[in-house]
Amino acid sequence: MGDFVSRMLVVAAVCLLPAAPAFAAAPEGDGAEKLFTFRDQRITESSGLAVSPTHDGLYYTHNDSAAAPAFYAVDERGRTRATFQVRGAEARDWEAMAATKDPQTGRGVLWFADIGDNLDGAWPNVSVYKVMEPRTIADATLPAVRYRFRYADGARNAEGIMVHPRTGRLYVVSKEFSGSVYAAPKTLRSDRVNVLRKVGSAPLMATDAAYAPDGSSYVIRTYFSATLYRSSGETIGRVTMPELEQAESIAYTADGKSLLVGSEGPRSPVYRVPLPAAGTPTPSPVRAEEEPKATSSGTARADDAAGDGTGLSVSDVLIWLAAAVGAIGVITFLARRTR
Repeated sequence: MGDFVSRMLVVAAVCLLPAAPAFAAAPEGDGAEKLFTFRDQRITESSGLAVSPTHDGLYYTHNDSAAAPAFYAVDERGRTRATFQVRGAEARDWEAMAATKDPQTGRGVLWFADIGDNLDGAWPNVSVYKVMEPRTIADATLPAVRYRFRYADGARNAEGIMVHPRTGRLYVVSKEFSGSVYAAPKTLRSDRVNVLRKVGSAPLMATDAAYAPDGSSYVIRTYFSATLYRSSGETIGRVTMPELEQAESIAYTADGKSLLVGSEGPRSPVYRVPLPAAGTPTPSPVRAEEEPKATSSGTARADDAAGDGTGLSVSDVLIWLAAAVGAIGVITFLARRTR
């Protein structure tokens, strides 16, 4: 019932979201295409999704909470090619992953985010694990480097991470009614807790995020849609997502022209959603300084934050609270009628 209530509240709030530029809807058969279905019975809560930076036609995923620190390499037919255990890691609530390529060595780098915190403060800090992508796709145990994080403005729940493909800067996207994008320090330290600072706003109840392969844009998804942003944080527009049981994951294809979206649940599907021209990679090189930046106080500069309806104003909060009360009333009425 808890999940149902949360979804209903989100539906009520989304109905009242200020309008943003929207691209053509992409239901199955009208743009979106089912790429594959996970066949492995062990993949029951696919919460993170990434395209391999070095192996063509290979994808990575991992389960949500109550699972071992492990991930799976899956091919374009949904078959598991290898299972990897992660040494030196724990899995309290793995919610997202990202994949990048080391610009110096050309090696693939995988990032696993143990950032779920449904009690918004249950953990004194959260962790992201860095794992070098295996050169050989065969079952193995891989070592991880653990980076611990805390938020400058207090603990919160999060389900999205993204890593800028050129600078290597890591970002966490919180899952809240008034969500935010947080930037990690440029240089991560494994010997102490790193501080995450707010640099922008995020859509309502974000469940994942990803950077485009060229770093010119990024995407943040929710249960119902995805919002595209320029690297500076300016909104490009929204993309309608296929209907999924529990929309959790998003990634760009290797060419940056489509999005891959997935869901939790046994034998869950992965869809490919083509992007409109406005959301595809830019032909000019992207400078590192075009990333969202925090001020010395840890908050976003006015020209970096997405100020077009993706965050919450005081009036938004009041309206959505009213919507939430109404939604709870409807849910209570239906529950009593169906007992």
